[in-house]
This record gives sequence, C-alpha cells and structure tokens, in this order.
Amino acid sequence: MKLAVPDLISNSYFPAIAAVELGFFKREGLDVTLELIVPIEHALAAMRDGSLEFVGCSAHLLVAGFPEWRDVKLLCAQAQGMYWFLVMRSDLGARRGDLGAVKGRRIGAAHWVAMGLRRLLAEAGIDAERDAVTIAPIPGAHGAGTNFGVSAARALEEGKVDGFWANGMGAELAVRRGVGTVVLDARRGDGPAGCFDYTFAAVAATDAFIERSPAAAAAAVRAIVHTQAALRDNVALAFDVGRSLYPASEAALIVDLIRRGSALLRCRDLARLRRGHDAVLARPRHPPEASDLWGGRRRRVRAFVARPARISQRSAGQLRSSGSTGRGWNSIPSSCNSLA
Repeated sequence: MKLAVPDLISNSYFPAIAAVELGFFKREGLDVTLELIVPIEHALAAMRDGSLEFVGCSAHLLVAGFPEWRDVKLLCAQAQGMYWFLVMRSDLGARRGDLGAVKGRRIGAAHWVAMGLRRLLAEAGIDAERDAVTIAPIPGAHGAGTNFGVSAARALEEGKVDGFWANGMGAELAVRRGVGTVVLDARRGDGPAGCFDYTFAAVAATDAFIERSPAAAAAAVRAIVHTQAALRDNVALAFDVGRSLYPASEAALIVDLIRRGSALLRCRDLARLRRGHDAVLARPRHPPEASDLWGGRRRRVRAFVARPARISQRSAGQLRSSGSTGRGWNSIPSSCNSLA
C-alpha cells in the first residue's frame, strides 16, 4: 500500500509520515510506503485510479480530485486546526495579530492553501483587491522534492515577497534567521473567530477502498492514533523520523515544532466542524448533511466539508469492531480524545 503527502519537510503531515517511518502501520498489519507527490492534484488522481490507497493532506484539498467530496472519505485527522502561519518581513515591524500589515504587500501562498488566507482576511474586513494585497504562489516552490515552507522562507530572505502563508517549518526558519515575524497563528487563537476550523490535516481514502478493505481502513486509523499518542508521550521520536528524511537543519527543528503542537495531535469529531461554517470552500447554498457512519441519525452541519458518501453496514461493522465509534462521518476511534 502507498500513502502520499504533498509536503515532506514539515510538521504539517508529520503524523502520517511518522506512522510509516516508526512502524505503526506495520504494527497494524499494513505494509505502507511513503511517497511525496506534488502537486496535490496528482496524488488525488492516483488515489482515484487506485494507484495508491491513502493521501495525507488538508481536508479541503480533496475537492481538487473529488468534486463535492464524492467517492472519498476523511478517515481521521492527523491534528486539529488550520496549520499555516502568516509571516511578514521582520523589517516591516508588523506585530502579532496585525492583519493590516498585508495591505499593499506581496504574500506568497500556494493556490489551495491561499484559500484559507483569503477567507481569513475577508472575515477581518480586508479586501485583497481594494487593499492591494497580492496573494500568489512563489515561482519554483512546487517542483518535485521541494517544500513550500522552506522555499517561502528563502524567498522572504531574498526579498522576493513581503510575507508568506505557509507551514510551521517555513515560519520557524524565517523567525530563526531573523528575516520574518509571525503575525498570525490560527492554532494559537489568532485571527477571526472560527478560523481555527477552516481546515485541518487529514488522512483520506476512497469509498471504493473502504468498501473493498474496511479492515485496512480501520487499521490505518489506529496507526495514526497510536502515532499521535507516541509523539505526545515522547516527542524525541520526531527526531528519529527527521534524521532519516530531512536535511540536518530541518531535522534539528522538527522536535520543537512537534512539541509545540503536541496538544493538537488528536483525531477530530463532528463538533469541531460545526464551528467551521462558511469557511474556505463555502458557497451560497444549504449546508451539507453529514451522515453518521452507522446510518440512522442525520445531522445538518454548516461546514465546508460537504456531503460525504455513506459507508456500507458491513464496512461500518468492521470499523466498529476495530474500536471505532459512530461520532460523525469519519472513523473516529474511541481512543481519540478530541479537543472539540
């Protein structure tokens, strides 16, 4: 089996990466290899045609390969909350929480990632066109084997952008090099109300895979849950992973990044998504219905995660017997203590 991520040198999808590297998938009886596939559309296309079984990415990115979330499910979260940082050039003198610092500035952000920033700024009363905020990808930051956060920090240092919206590794590098200041971190309560829940890092699989291999889907969830618990209990494990995959400078930083976000390394339930209403991909329409995995009750949820397909009762039974509970449309294991 294969698990693809669109970003490797980062804490963004680290639980999925660590689940492979630390052997938690193997402990659950799954032989899973890790692949870096960029752009995300290519990874989703591969999952759709069956070339790989799992993708670890932002929950809202699934629409890039599965319009209206058809034929795909979020198995579980890797961590809670929108995990990108707004970092501005340190010489601009921007202060924490001062979103007005983006006015008239060039902000580097990947296309799908930028959706979160655009929505956040709109909620804060900042109109990108009126306030001359240029939000665009950084040229050359999306080639195979690259990391957007690392590239963004370099672009900021070289003066190619005035700020960036990217992952924790990019933010950490910019701050430690003295070239950047963190203006917004949604996971720490910055920004408009509700922006924490705009998106989150998830692990996804197709409905076809879940129907065909429900036991494997449940095992994958358990592997992520056990990885989250292991990292919370012993964050030094992150260095073992980083040392095997990252350049020395980034490997030295990953432990601090995982330690800082360890409280968020938990699965996600439906209650959190109720607070993510009208978010990144919201369109003017009735809110989608999110079905309970086990059938029966239906709940109306105002969120950008739309209309997940049902899972068969046979699959549901196997997931239930593996230790999962029916809280929401995802297989949320009972061992997962949600922060919701």
